Amino acid sequence: MKSWHEFITMGGYAAYVWPSYGIVLVVMLANAILPGRRQRRLLREIRRKQREEQTE
Repeated sequence: MKSWHEFITMGGYAAYVWPSYGIVLVVMLANAILPGRRQRRLLREIRRKQREEQTE
């Protein structure tokens, strides 16, 4: 690597490379966060239904 500037500019392809890294980062974060949110929502729904069944 010759310099940080060359690394940042990616040999003139920075307009393509850095947005690609950004998209990958967003997708990776979504893959890490969304399943946990869905699981919590489903567990809340199950608990709510169990409470409703118990009161009947």
